Amino acid sequence: MVKNIEVSEFKELMTKENTVILDVRSLSEKAEGDIPGSITIDIYGPNFANDIDQLDRDKTYLVFCRSGGRSGSACGFMDSKGFASLYNLNGGIMAWNRGTM
Repeated sequence: MVKNIEVSEFKELMTKENTVILDVRSLSEKAEGDIPGSITIDIYGPNFANDIDQLDRDKTYLVFCRSGGRSGSACGFMDSKGFASLYNLNGGIMAWNRGTM
């Protein structure tokens, strides 16, 4: 299941146990901002599919990118791989930055 959510719901879900915050941007994009506690797996990286396969499918994933497009694609990919609980941050880090200023 993939659900698109706003910053407020994303922040609420971050506090739940068994939750992983997944950044699918490149490492160089972190200069635009970051979400505390996130792990990075670049959707355009050569090991993306393999790195995703290593993740625990029973956890909840809060996925973000710069504006929400790549994270939506990543969620779709993860959904097809059997991940049960996926949340895509609408507006990505740009929305996050607006919501935390």
